[in-house]
Amino acid sequence: MPTENNWYRNRGYIHFDAPVNLKKAIKIVTSPETISTHAFYPLIHYTIDSFKVFKNEHGKIEKKGKQRPIAYASHVDSHIYAYYAQLLAEKYEGALKAEGLGGNIIAFRSLGKSNIHFANDAFEEIVRRRSCSAIAIDITGFFDNLDHQLLKQQWSNVLGVEKLPTDHFNVFRSVTRYSKVNRDTLYTRLKISKNNPKYDRMRVCTADVFRNVVRAGKLIQVHQDTKGIPQGSPISALLSNLYMLSFDVAAKQISEKYEGTYYRYCDDMLFIVPTAYKDLIQQEITEEIVKVKLEINPKKTEVRDFWPSGAHLKANKPLQYLGFIFDGTHKLLRSAALAKFSSRMKAGVRLAKKTRNKANQQEREAGSKETPLFKRKLYERYSHLSKRNFITYGYRASGIMNSNAIRKQLKPLWGRLRAEFEDENS
Repeated sequence: MPTENNWYRNRGYIHFDAPVNLKKAIKIVTSPETISTHAFYPLIHYTIDSFKVFKNEHGKIEKKGKQRPIAYASHVDSHIYAYYAQLLAEKYEGALKAEGLGGNIIAFRSLGKSNIHFANDAFEEIVRRRSCSAIAIDITGFFDNLDHQLLKQQWSNVLGVEKLPTDHFNVFRSVTRYSKVNRDTLYTRLKISKNNPKYDRMRVCTADVFRNVVRAGKLIQVHQDTKGIPQGSPISALLSNLYMLSFDVAAKQISEKYEGTYYRYCDDMLFIVPTAYKDLIQQEITEEIVKVKLEINPKKTEVRDFWPSGAHLKANKPLQYLGFIFDGTHKLLRSAALAKFSSRMKAGVRLAKKTRNKANQQEREAGSKETPLFKRKLYERYSHLSKRNFITYGYRASGIMNSNAIRKQLKPLWGRLRAEFEDENS
């Protein structure tokens, strides 16, 4: 049982239930009898539009729009998921230690490191080996394809039982046979403002309205497939690691058999191996991934060869890993990430100017003093003057990786921001 209450977190959104305090949450989550019969509410889900920046076959930067699904659990359900994730994490960490996998599985664990450290560790492993190959492998539709029976078996294994206890089984059932309600449809039906949904309310609706409007109105969609769990719940990340445990054991054994190193970050796997064995490892890993009913995405598989060239290394093509690039000599931010940030920066400044111009028009008509461009927030979002944004992340990476090349990548962005301020046509 967790000795600390760091599983408890206040969430600012409204849902089908009202927030509960720590004392009440503890009473609920620590009672297996309560959890065994708990009725989980549907997730509320919606999509947000985003875009992906990538290089085409001609090396030019392109943008492609995509929709990103967002789903979130009710307040009590979130506390239950977080608490059971912590229960399972303690068992899972023990299993990793027993299998010698503590340094191989690097996502969704409290390791005191960030993606910067993980990427740098991999790049330094390549430098240490001097002559080697890096095989980057991606799993197709990871969370959407986790097989429910295999997940239940791994869950039982890590608990050391043949059959899940009733409380664990109810939690398992809630994330495999989950239900969801579209937020936009829900808000429209209940006349809730999308811009200010919390106005004069602590929850989306009462239990009666949930039964008579939401359920009776058939707004609830139930997941009927035998695979897939919702991404983003407080327990989903832990379950994805748990699911891959038997594969991770096999992958480590394969890599070590061929004198290699294995890392997995969620659905991204990286093998750093002697070049002579790269084809054998790909073949054996492909055979192992089938055993856990998943597939490798061949379009995202990268094989990069490195070899000594004087004091540095050369590569047949740069390796991309966790948002960074390594060409054997330089550690860099992905150019697509820089292009995406630059695009967002321009759009942000132009929106701020548009808002200012609209305000100024009204002030001129009223004979009031015009409003200047509010640059403080823009500096916080798009410059090194902030404590936390893409720029400061990049400078932190340059320090950790000891990379002047990253500093050179970031330096022009300040000038572009200033130029955008001064552009009268934007």
